[in-house]
Amino acid sequence: MNWKERVFADPLICHGQVCIKGTRVPVAVILDNLSEGVTEAEVLRSYPTLTSEDIKAALGYAAELSRERIISISA
Repeated sequence: MNWKERVFADPLICHGQVCIKGTRVPVAVILDNLSEGVTEAEVLRSYPTLTSEDIKAALGYAAELSRERIISISA
C-alpha cells in the first residue's frame, strides 16, 4: 500500500496539517493515539471516517519521516 495515496496536506484544510484524504483527521492525531496505547479498533470507533488502511498510511508516513529525509506532500 502506498501511503501517499491516502495522506495529503492542503493549506486550506486543518491549517495545512497532514491529514487523511477525504477527512479532516490529522495524521498526528492518529499517531498520538497509537503511541498512547489506543488500539486500532478504538481509533476507528473514535473516528468513523477512517479505515484500517488509513491507519496503515499514517504509520507509513511516520516511517518515511523517521528516515530523516525531506518528502514532498501535495494536495
